[in-house]
Amino acid sequence: MFCEKAMELVRELQRAAEGRLPAFNEDGLRQVLEEMKALYEQNQSDVNEAKSSGRGDLIPTIKFRHCSLLRNRRCAVAYLYDRLLRIRALRWEYGSVLPSALRFHMSAEEVDWFNGYKMSLATYMRSLAGDQGLDITQDVKPPKSLYIEVRCLKDYGEFEVEDGTSVLLKKNSQHFLPRWKCEQLIRQGILEHVLS
Repeated sequence: MFCEKAMELVRELQRAAEGRLPAFNEDGLRQVLEEMKALYEQNQSDVNEAKSSGRGDLIPTIKFRHCSLLRNRRCAVAYLYDRLLRIRALRWEYGSVLPSALRFHMSAEEVDWFNGYKMSLATYMRSLAGDQGLDITQDVKPPKSLYIEVRCLKDYGEFEVEDGTSVLLKKNSQHFLPRWKCEQLIRQGILEHVLS
C-alpha cells in the first residue's frame, strides 16, 4: 500500500522510549526510497501520456501519487530528523564518547554527524571564558552539593582531582569527590552516585 513503509518508520521511533535510540532501519528507508522512485516513474509516464493524448482521466491518479510522494518524503525526513535530535541529546547525556552499544545502532552517516556535532560543541566551549574554556555539558541541573559520594563500577585507574591529588578508582571502592569532576564518569558508567 501507499506510504505504509514510511509510516512504519515513524511508528518505530514513536514506539521507542524517550531518550532511547533504536537501530537504524536502513532496509526500511531503502524500501521507502524505492517506492518513491517507482511512484515518480509511474507519474512521469502518466504525465507524458496525459500531455500527448490529452487524457484528463489520469490527473486524479497523478495527484494521488504525487501526494503519496510528498507524504513518503515527510515521513523519511521526520524519521531522520528525530534520530538526529536523539543523537544530539546523547552527546549531552554521555559526553563525547558514546558507549559501543549506542554506536552500533547508528549508521555511518549518523556517526559522522555525531563527530561533527561533537567538534562544533568543543570549539564553542573552548571559545567561552577566555583561555580555559567552559564545559557547558557539566551541571545540566543545578547541584545540591559540590561534593558527592560515588562508587566505582569498573577499574579506571588514577583520577586526578583539581587540587592535584590523585585517587585510585578501583572496582567497588567508594570516594567523596567534587561533583563536576565525576559527572562525566557517572554518565559513562564508570562511577555511580551513592545516595544516602
